Amino acid sequence: MSRTLVIDPVTRIEGHGKVTVELDDNNRVQDARLHVIEFRGFERFIQGHPYWEAPMLLQRICGICFVSHHLCGAKALDDMVGVGLKDGIPMLPTVEKVRRLGHYAQQLQSHVSAYFYLIAPEMVFGIEAAPEKRSAIGLAEVNPDLVKRVVDLRRWGQELIAAVLGKKMHGISSIPGGVNNNFSTEKRDRFLKGEENLLSIDQVIDYAQDALNVFYGYHEKEKKLIDNFGVTNALDMCLVDDNGNVDYFHGKMRVMDSEKNVILDCDYHDYLDHFSERTEPWSYMKFPYLKDRGPQEGSVRVGPLARVNITNKYETPLAQKALERFKDYTKGKVNDKVLHTNWARAIEILHSAEQIKALLVDPDLQGEDICYELSDSKWTGEGVGVVEAPRGTLLHHYRADQSGKMTYANLIVATTQNNMAMNRTVKALANEWLDGKSEITEGMMNAIEVGIRAYDPCLSCATHAVGQMPLQVQVVNSRGKVLSERFR
Repeated sequence: MSRTLVIDPVTRIEGHGKVTVELDDNNRVQDARLHVIEFRGFERFIQGHPYWEAPMLLQRICGICFVSHHLCGAKALDDMVGVGLKDGIPMLPTVEKVRRLGHYAQQLQSHVSAYFYLIAPEMVFGIEAAPEKRSAIGLAEVNPDLVKRVVDLRRWGQELIAAVLGKKMHGISSIPGGVNNNFSTEKRDRFLKGEENLLSIDQVIDYAQDALNVFYGYHEKEKKLIDNFGVTNALDMCLVDDNGNVDYFHGKMRVMDSEKNVILDCDYHDYLDHFSERTEPWSYMKFPYLKDRGPQEGSVRVGPLARVNITNKYETPLAQKALERFKDYTKGKVNDKVLHTNWARAIEILHSAEQIKALLVDPDLQGEDICYELSDSKWTGEGVGVVEAPRGTLLHHYRADQSGKMTYANLIVATTQNNMAMNRTVKALANEWLDGKSEITEGMMNAIEVGIRAYDPCLSCATHAVGQMPLQVQVVNSRGKVLSERFR
């Protein structure tokens, strides 16, 4: 008889989700879906607050990628007060570089956390290893020196976030048109040279290469598995600079197809001219897509794999060498191998560390000009900010009335952009690992989770709906009988 397999919850991700796999009488996969089952209404309850509170409050949607939300909101505030890039006014050099420093620090520590704590256990122990073994604790038991380096590396990133944004979590540094402090020479020297219990930047760069070495070792042992695991075609999207290379903090929005054709280059302020969103009754996460290509052909992939696919060159030597190896592996073609996302993430860990070093020696960090003078005459009341969060392209869109009270907010986060790609990966892996099998093991089911974890989804950030939110409420008595039910 037909049956439904359920993974609930999906483990080692940020937020709450489940997977359902529908099998027919012959155990053939009929459908497989990722369901996002939590809902957060941040965009609604920001309304009525002073506009300058938006980045401070909306970053609380997440305890992982809060810096991206903070800085994305800060760019939207710049637009609202009429001193942003939308108005042709460049960001003050000290402001831009202080913000970039915090942004790269977050990418470093976020990628390190996801890579080693959530993803690496399968690289070390295997997809079908015992669940109690494939964990960060299991990793520490077999390689304590590596895990100690990881802890030190992540701590360094968190300390730098605190130094730049004022707090280790949910920072307070950005203000409309600028920042509230520059980055002093005392702070700079602490991270450049290190101190007791804190790495130097050169040690950080050394430790950052551990992620690549772990992937290379895994790939050498499991090349066939990794290269054929849940391969998922998608359009790639990220912010790029004038040379077409990734810019994590600012740039134009580029979308590239599987033949490396650029099908969209646009100012990110025009995002909603090109994209729409749809909802499904089985998930609280939206499905964005390019309007001119439709919901299926127009869905995009964002994050490390998309960025490494799109970019041609890095400005830092070690990351550039790693990028060349990545590109050579597919002979310059677009890489659709889902587990190669972890390779791309490891490259970005190293790239972030090298970018941080370049910024730490930049004298603009100590500049005194840290905010534009604001004027009521420049007030626009609307702003859009976009950055490349660790998980991919993040957009904040705000509106406020003449009194400065927020009337509208829309957050389109990286995990939302990846929604269709993740569901395709889930379906592909269900077909690869479960289809037609007479016995389905926990390890086979874990393969689906491994595919989801490659995207490092942040479901807490991604959950909201447009239009009418699907909602089902049941009243059940102590014996499990449904007494009343309402559906909207």
